[in-house]
Amino acid sequence: MNLSFYPLDLKLKHTFQIARETRDVQNNVVVQIKDRDGIVGYGESAPSRFFGEDVTSVTKTLVQSRDLLKNTDPFQIEDITLHLKNKFPKDAAARAAIDIALHDMIGKKLKIPLYKFLGLNRHERKTTSFTIGIDTVEKMCKKVEEARDFPVLKIKVGMKGDTEILKELRKTTKAVFRVDANTGWTRDEARQKLNLMEELGVELVEQPFPVGSIESLKAVRRHSKIPIFADEDIKDSKDIPAFSDVVDGINIKLMKCGGIREALRMIYTARAHGLKIMVGCNIESSLSITAAAHLMSLVDYVDLDGNLLVTNDPYIGATVDQGRLTLPEGNGLGVEARRTMPLSSLQGGADKDRTSVSACHL
Repeated sequence: MNLSFYPLDLKLKHTFQIARETRDVQNNVVVQIKDRDGIVGYGESAPSRFFGEDVTSVTKTLVQSRDLLKNTDPFQIEDITLHLKNKFPKDAAARAAIDIALHDMIGKKLKIPLYKFLGLNRHERKTTSFTIGIDTVEKMCKKVEEARDFPVLKIKVGMKGDTEILKELRKTTKAVFRVDANTGWTRDEARQKLNLMEELGVELVEQPFPVGSIESLKAVRRHSKIPIFADEDIKDSKDIPAFSDVVDGINIKLMKCGGIREALRMIYTARAHGLKIMVGCNIESSLSITAAAHLMSLVDYVDLDGNLLVTNDPYIGATVDQGRLTLPEGNGLGVEARRTMPLSSLQGGADKDRTSVSACHL
């Protein structure tokens, strides 16, 4: 198999702010893996600096992965992904791109959609939340109005005055609120804010404290009626047992765990520990969002809106109507290219003169 890749810079509709960072562009990487029969699988890496990854680290990992894939059978995807995890344990987003591309390729080789290959149900649709990033009260209210077709909103909090903002947002919409503090609260803040959020009808709260704050999670959970979900604390399946009696649920992201194979392990491990499950995302195109959407029948909550927050998504995949996600019917991921896009390789050289991705089925 031959691996190639190129950059994908996604421009955000609004400046995206959470408790710890602000950005206007998300720098991702698209991966192509071609087998001997000329079948191509596509994947995407959306690295997060919080977990120590960026385009440079992703590029390095992808280059070093080429030799491993050259004479490998794509159907040995379990062996391939486990080998990559052992070799690149800290490079989950890079590994996720390869994992997604292999699953896309296998579906195309078998001429079936990914959900069928995984034995899942395409017709079990779920409602995705739509994210409202931190901003002024006026701008957040405007964002809520723009998202009026979404019955569930994920509100980013973790800053001074966030409860007052929630009160104002509640005046403008009857949508279900999910709240994500992105590690931004102290224990005392959480106790005060959760009491108010119960009155505002908040459905769940994600990652209230910095990573590793197990005692704070235990203390707050005892006094809160709102379910607490772990996100940054839970990278992959090995992290779940330590939090099984600390939180009510976990947020699984392909970019955080390394792809579909590990996401499935996380789902089964979480169920064995009686935890609820959300499938989430970073800022991503429809390529990797659709990959995650193929798992939605296995989870309780869906937060797959990263592609809806950008202005230049080059792909068409899972679609959203009134917040409800529908999977495409094509083989593999079922993703199509929206428009012509140059395949300029990150490291330059041989890939620069290759043909573009045309607006056709990938």
